[in-house]
Order: sequence, then C-alpha cells, then structure tokens
Amino acid sequence: MATTTTATPGPRNEFFKQLRTVCVPLSRLALQSPDKAAAAKEIFTHVESLSEIWAAQVSSDPTVLDEKLAEYTFFPVSHLLRFHDQFPVRVVEAIIKLLRFLIQYGWKQKISEDLAVQLLFFFSFTISGTPGQAKKRHAPEETAVEGFKALGALITAIGPTSLLASKAPGEENETVTALGPAITVTLDGITDGVAPTVQLEALECLQAVYTTTRNQHVLARFLPGTVSSLTRVLAPPLQPKTQRRVLVRCLQVLGIVLVNVLSDIKIRGILKQIEMEDKAKVDDAQPSGGAEKPQTELTPAWLRATTAQIKIALAAALKVRTHEAPDVQSAVSKFCISLLDECHLSLANCQSILVESAMMVENEENERSMLETSLQDLAAIHPELGDCIQATLYNWVISLPRLIESNDERIKQLAVRNILRGSKMASAMGIDSSTLNDSLGDSLRDSIVALVKGSRPSKVVGDVDENSLSTATDLTVSRPNIQLYPPVLLDSEGIKSTRAEITKLIANIGSPAQQTKLAAAMLGGLRDSEGVEQIASYWLAFELLKTTYNSTSDMEDLVDMSSLDENRYQEQVFQELYDFSASILASHSDSQDNDWRVEAIALEVTAFAASRMKEDFRPELIDVLYPVTTFLGSPTPQLRSHAITTLNVIAASCGYKNVSELVVDNADYMVNSISLRLNTFDISPASTKVLVMLIRLTGPRLIPFLDDVVAAIFAALDNYHGYPVFVESLFSVLSEIVTQGVKSDMLLLEGSNPQAVSHLKRGPQPLDIDYIVDTLNKRAERTKRAREEEAEPPQPHPKKPWGPGKTEEDSQAKSLLDQLENPDPEEGGEKDGGLPDDPSSALATREDEEKKNQPSNTPTYALLTRVLTLSQHYLTSPTPTLRKSLLDLVATVSPALAPDENAFLPLVHTVWPVVVARIKDPEPFVAIAACKALGSMCEAAGDFMASRFKQEWGDGMAKWLRGIKKEAVKGREMPKRTGTGAGRAFITGGKKVDDMEIVLPIHGPNGGHQLSSKQLVSTTSSTGGGALGRFSQAHQLWDAALGLVTAILKYVRVDDEMFDEILEVVVDVLHEPERRELKEALETINADAVWLALHERGKVKGIKSMPRAVKGFGFEFVRVPGVVA
Repeated sequence: MATTTTATPGPRNEFFKQLRTVCVPLSRLALQSPDKAAAAKEIFTHVESLSEIWAAQVSSDPTVLDEKLAEYTFFPVSHLLRFHDQFPVRVVEAIIKLLRFLIQYGWKQKISEDLAVQLLFFFSFTISGTPGQAKKRHAPEETAVEGFKALGALITAIGPTSLLASKAPGEENETVTALGPAITVTLDGITDGVAPTVQLEALECLQAVYTTTRNQHVLARFLPGTVSSLTRVLAPPLQPKTQRRVLVRCLQVLGIVLVNVLSDIKIRGILKQIEMEDKAKVDDAQPSGGAEKPQTELTPAWLRATTAQIKIALAAALKVRTHEAPDVQSAVSKFCISLLDECHLSLANCQSILVESAMMVENEENERSMLETSLQDLAAIHPELGDCIQATLYNWVISLPRLIESNDERIKQLAVRNILRGSKMASAMGIDSSTLNDSLGDSLRDSIVALVKGSRPSKVVGDVDENSLSTATDLTVSRPNIQLYPPVLLDSEGIKSTRAEITKLIANIGSPAQQTKLAAAMLGGLRDSEGVEQIASYWLAFELLKTTYNSTSDMEDLVDMSSLDENRYQEQVFQELYDFSASILASHSDSQDNDWRVEAIALEVTAFAASRMKEDFRPELIDVLYPVTTFLGSPTPQLRSHAITTLNVIAASCGYKNVSELVVDNADYMVNSISLRLNTFDISPASTKVLVMLIRLTGPRLIPFLDDVVAAIFAALDNYHGYPVFVESLFSVLSEIVTQGVKSDMLLLEGSNPQAVSHLKRGPQPLDIDYIVDTLNKRAERTKRAREEEAEPPQPHPKKPWGPGKTEEDSQAKSLLDQLENPDPEEGGEKDGGLPDDPSSALATREDEEKKNQPSNTPTYALLTRVLTLSQHYLTSPTPTLRKSLLDLVATVSPALAPDENAFLPLVHTVWPVVVARIKDPEPFVAIAACKALGSMCEAAGDFMASRFKQEWGDGMAKWLRGIKKEAVKGREMPKRTGTGAGRAFITGGKKVDDMEIVLPIHGPNGGHQLSSKQLVSTTSSTGGGALGRFSQAHQLWDAALGLVTAILKYVRVDDEMFDEILEVVVDVLHEPERRELKEALETINADAVWLALHERGKVKGIKSMPRAVKGFGFEFVRVPGVVA
C-alpha cells in the first residue's frame, strides 16, 4: 500500500535531512576512497548512523518511510556492496542490518525482482560463502543472525506473486532459482548452527518460505530436504544436544511445512484421483506412452512415494516424544493433533505413529482450552482413530513385561506411564474390551514378577534389635500420627520412581468395577501359586481393592442405586482376601522358611480391614491379635516394623489410646491363644516373647489368671528340658511373672494385713542417766513390795480363777484335761456332754479349725509360691545362664513372700539345699547370683536360717570363703607389668618413670581441677590390682561373698564361734570405705571384738576419750596421760 500519501511533509523532510547528512559523506567514501579497508572505520560509523536513524523513525512514525527513501539510502550502500569482500565483518554486518530496515520498512512488497534476486544471493553467500569456492572467512554468530533476519524479511517482501509459476514454458523463475541456495543455507543453519539463536533465526526464515510461497510445485521441490534437515535436529544424536526452545520451534515449523504441502485441502485434487483410481481398480502407475513427467509434478505416485518417506522421517523425528520437558511434550501433542486433523487422508499411513505419540504426551493435568482440538475430539469425528487408540493400548499392554526387564529405568517408567494415559483415554471414550482387561491383569502380574526378580533387596539401616519385644515400652506411647508402611515389593531405591509409576497406574486404571474384577482374577489362583508369582498376585489384588475403596464415596452410593451389586461383589472379594490373610497370619511359625513379604502383605490387609471396620473389628481380634503380636519377635526387621505399624493402626481404628491399652483390654484373648498353643506344645520363641510383653504391659492384674499357663510351661519344661535355649525362653516368662507379681498390691493374705517382720539385728542401747534412774526406781519398788508381802498373814489356795471368764477354748481344754484324769468314757460323757473320745483327734480337730479360720492366700501369692517351688529342680541345669536367671528369680520373689512365714519358711527349707550349693558353681557369675539370692533369703527369713548357715559353715562354707579371699588377694598381689629395655627408655626419654608425672585436666560439675598420674596410680592400685583390678572375676566374686556375709550378720543369728571366724576372714577389708556396712553389722553383734581385731592389726591408732564434763552432774573426767584425745 502507498504510505507516502499519508505522510506529512514536515516529518518526511526532517527525516530526509537526517539521511542526507550521512548519505553524502558515505557516498563520497564509497566512490572516491581508493583504499576501502583504510576507510572501513569511518564507513562503519556512517552505516551504523543510518541504521540508528531508520530504527528511530520506525519506533516513532513508520508511515514516513517509503521506497523512495529506501532507494536514496541504498545508493551509497550499493557501491559498498561491490567491495564487501574488502571490508571487515563488522562493516558487512552493519550493512546487512541496514538492508533489513530498508527491505522491511522501506521497499516492502515494492522491491524490484532483480534487486531481490541479487540480495538473495548476497545474503546466502555472506552467511555460508560462495558455492564451489573455499570459504574465505567465517561468519560470526552475530553476522549469521543478522543475515537470516534480513533473508527472512526479503522472502516475506518478495511476496507470493514472485514465487508463482515460471514466466514461460521451460523457463524457471529467477526468484525461484535464487531461492534454492537460500533454502540450502537456511537448512544448514538449522542443522549446523553455531548457536541456538542462529538456529531459531534460520527456522524463522524457513517458516517465511513455506508461509509465503503459494506454488505447490516449488514447495514440493524443497520438501524432501526440508523434512530431512528438521528430522536430523529432532532425532538422535542431535536431539539430546539441542536446546528445548529449538526443538519446540522445529516441531512447529515441521508441522507448518507438512500442512502447507500435504494438507488434505492443498492436495485434494490428488486425493480425488486416488479415490477414483481405487474405485476403478486401476494401477497406480501412469501409462507408459507419452513424455516423461518431471519428478516434481504432483501426481498420485508422487504422493505415495512422499508419504512413505514422510512416515520414515516421522518415526525418527517423533522420538522427541520421550523428552521430559513439558513444553516439548506440548509441542509434540500439537504437532500430532495438527497432522491428524489437517492431513487425515494424505498421511493416513502415519496415523498409528501419530496417535501413539499423541497418547504418550497426553497430559490430563493441564486444562485444555475449549477451542483446542484434542485426540478424543478427532476420534469422535473419525472412528478409525478410536480403533487405532485401542490397538495402540493393547500393544503397550502386551509389551509391558518385556520393557520392564530393561536396565533403563526411564524406559520402564515411560511404558507404565503410557498404559496409564492410554487406559484413561480409553475409559473416557467408553472403550471396554474384555480381552484388553484380561491382558492388562496378566501383564501387570508378569511385570511385577519381573521387577521383583530383577531388583536387589535394599539394606535396612538401623534395624530394631531382635530383643526389642522384651522391652515393650514403645507400645505404651500414644501415636496421633501413625507411621506408614515401608514398601514390601520394589523397595530398592534404584526403582523408586518405577514403583511410584506402577502404584499410580494401579490406582487409576479403569473403573472401580474393573479393578474389582482384576482383583478377583488375581485371587483366583492365589492359593495354588507359590513363590514370586503368589506374592505379585497377592500384592496386586490388595492394591486394586484398596484403590476401589478409596475411589468410592458414600454420596455416589446414594445417588447411583446400580452400584449396590458392585459394592456387594466388592465386599465378597475383599472378604476372600481377608480370609486368606488371616490364614497366613495364623499359620506363621518361626520354624518354617516362609517368605516374609507374604506375611507383611497379610499384616497390611489386616490393618486396612481394621481401618475400614473401625470398632466393628473388635470381634476379629480373637483371631488376629495374637498372630500379629507374634511378629514383634520376628528375626526379620521388616516384619517387626510392619507388626508395630499394624498394631498402631488396629489400636487407633478400634478406639484404643495406644497399643498397650489394646493388648491389656484383650489380654484374655491372647492368654487363651497362648495357652492353647502351650497345651499342644506349639511353642515358638516369638510366642514366649509375646507372653513376656503381655505380662509386662498388663502388670500384676494378669498374674492371677496365668495358673494354667504356668502349668503348661512346666509341662513343656518336663518334655523339652534338653533344649537349653528353649528352656531359657520359658523361664524368661516365669521371671517376668515373678517380676510383675511382686508388684501386686493384693499379694498379701486376704482378710488380713500382716506386717512384714524386720529381722534386722540391733545392737545394745547405750546406758544413759534416765536408764540408770529408772533401774534404781524399779529396784526400790521390788524391795518395798517384798516387805509388804512378808508383813501380810498367809492366805489359803484360791478356789476360783483370778482372771475373766473362760472362753470356749478354755472349756475344751478343761474338759480334755478332766478326760485325761478320768478315762471312764461313760462318766466323762455324762459330765462333759460328749467330748471326743481320742485326745489326738481333738488336737487334729483344733488344727483343722485353725486352718479353716486362717485367711487363704491370694492367687498371685499361690502362683509365685508355685513358681519358686518348681524352679528348684532346674537349678542343676547345665546351662549357666539359666541357673543365674533362676537364682535371680529366687532373689526377687523372696522378699515378696516373706510376710506369710507359715507358707514362706517351708519354701526356704525346700530350696535351701540347691541354692546354697550354687555358691560353689564353676561359673563365677552364677556363684555371684547365688550369693545375692542367699542374701535375699536371709533378709526375708531371718533367724530361721541360723541353724542352716551354722551347719553349712562347718561343712565347708568357711573354707569356701577363705578360698575366695585368697584368690582375690592373689589377684591384687600380682606383679605389675613394667616395661624395661630400650623400648621403655625410648618412651620415657631415658628418665625413671617414678620421677615423671602427667597432669590430667578433669572437668566436673563443680569446676575443673587437675589429677596427676601418681594420684591415679595410687587410686587404682588401692581398689584392685592385676590385669583387670576390681573388675576381675575373683574380685567380683569376693564382693558378692562379702555381701552374703553382711546379710548373714545383719539378719541371721550367729553364734560366737562363727562370728569369730567371720571376723578373722574379713578384718583385713574392714578399713575400706565400701565395707562400711559390713563393719557396722559386725559391730552390732560385738563392737569390742571388732575394735580389738582392728587394733591387733594396727588399723586403730588410738582411743577416743570421753567428754571432760557430763551434763547434769558437777564433776569432770580426768585426762589420763598416754591416751589419744
């Protein structure tokens, strides 16, 4: 259009003056300067000034610019173009930039054809060099960018009219001839561009060619090279190296190229010919007669050959669909949809690959515009596309197991993601095929099997201790946030993303009804399969059913009444799954080599059932609570973790605060299950650990109900006493029973409150003034009473008792005495009203009545008594640890049973022989435990142990004590190892060790201080010598023996001979601070003997004097010379 008519003279003249001030000197330089290179700097300045003037005018008022001003500006530039090889690259780049302004805003569509052809050649040769000649200089990136910009502007300015048919038959249009090298340069810039900016500008230039040219013959001539070059960029190996924006632009330009050349509208004539040929059933080849047609002639044969090559190119180019960038995937989707829509008939042979690519990059998360065409919209218009979608999905499904075996995790994830997208699309389109569903279930199972077999089990870091069940403290904590289960299958970190994709596929595949059918199919052969196949089917069935429950809402059930049958079928399938899981849990045994993953899935199914049923799940605890709890003692850390999580879920679902409350409230169920297994000798280490945990959590409340369990344990001990580890596990239960039983507040006798008797010996009280005064007063009273009795006259023998009336017992005693004095039965019967004939029977009757009136023991007390009585038979076990645990049991239970002496003292008499024999056990730690047990018995029984210790002391206990002391002293007196020779001299620097001292800084709560090495040596040497010092076995046994002696002296009556022997043995250690209790016990019995013994050994330096003055009296003690004050 003519823009000069709208321009006002003022701005145009002003702009012309600006141009003239620069063009005139530039023309002078271009025409008169003999040395163009010398004037290059000045020429560059003028050309840049012209570009700035044109740019400023474009930004302010482009209507002023026209072709005349462009011709005026081009005059000096045209002279420069003749010598462009002599100018530096910067000058050429500035000229190209100025020419782009002239073409784009000056000449526009009015540029002459001859000038356009010349400029096409100039731009092409400047970018890539003259064809057939060596490249003189390399065009920089900036120059190439400006060249492609100017080339694109020139092609756009040429217009469709210059790129139509030839001028005359047999002659080619000069513009089309010049366009060939330009397109070649452009394609080279796209494939071999030094920078992404060069590639993008080249793509813009190529797009201008195909959007401007209307001659289909010309476009068809350039189509093969164009598609080939763009495919090189989109396909490997160039694709990974190409930037995303270049890939996106290449897809856009390739779509424009194919649509402008092969769209159904562009070649509708050829398509009509093909349709007519198909109807007439004639050969596609042209008749042999006549002249040969050019290759570019648009014929059906050309179309078939072209589309075949296009299919090959698309197969390579569409590999870019695996790119992870969202913008690239969006570009691929638009590219495929555009070709399926615009080239539906012409590229019918490429439908499969285009549909597959569109399905692979389908992103349901992004909201699609209502005006944007989707693949589903095209499938609704063209039914054959729906069949293609179904076939593509089927191919993906059957190829999934093969792709899962690949070593590339990205290929696995892409395969799973494709099936997910395809299944969603098929579901949205209403495509339902039983064959597809069956194939999907089989492929999923086979894929899981392949993944499980190919993955390495992950190492569990920070496993829970196997004996963690015995602590059971973690189960008493309330957990508001329940920990999720770790993955059972596909737990390797290397396939974490693949596992997430498979889980997402299972959660979104088909409708809930289809998922239920798939789960039922998995359960069909679950019981008959084994190994990894069983695990995969089991896991898939559970995941599918879990998804169906999560996706079904109550509101949908209320609105859709047809879903009732589906829900009923869903419940049936899940009940079958739960029954199988319960059987797996019930059949758990440590002796069997079961796959832990099956049991872990069973635990998850149980927890899911509890979370669904809530408090209605409580009746199911009868069958599942104990089996679940047994997994807490499993040697597999994953099972232990699953068991803890399952118990937390069950507790929260059933309305309990924590697992402890769950176990305590259902302890009867668990005790019943354990008792049944014990009665059938179906015992495992886990069951004993569960029982220990149960007793610990419930505390003393459960002890009265464990009599059958204790009986079953002792029955099992009788049958399996030859299995040390098993016996120890059973006795661990008994130890826990004792530990919790002694804490019971109902341990004492029912109906009475006997006080615990203290057997602690007390020394003689000191005689103070009050005691002396009281003694004198009593003596005076006795003297006075004796005088009064002597003064009274004699009285006859009393005829009646002095005390109150006789009781029934006194009457029976009198009658019994009268019967003994008068053995006549008749007379006795008449007088006494039928007393018993036999006096012994009368005594027996009295004892029975006393026992009847005596309160009975509590069940807990009776149970502890029974445990203590039966444990004595195993103190001779060959297992040292078992002997120690039993001795610890005796030490624990003795103080608890002591209040009832009538029941406890016979027990002491029973267990005494086997316990006292253990002090001479070959294992030191067993002997130490025996000393502690005997000390506990001394504290509980008191003087009842006196005769037993007296006999045992004479039978060898004294010798045993001396032997232990000898071993301990021997360990102390071992010579200390000291270094000698060169090594010692080297370490100490030739000095004596005694002369050297190392000062160690010690930081304590009250500040810091220093400790010298000499002080440290003296401290350690005083506590014990030898290699281990006080930590040696001999020293520890000696400490335990001294503790036993201390208990004997404190609580048991000791005769003088035994006391003297004990004092003789232990007098050497009484000065040690840690033996203060022993010294006090000895002094309680005979303080003078202790002082004398210490004085004889030089342990007493003097006698403390009495106070000089005595309060209350007017005299003082006299100081005796020689006595230490």
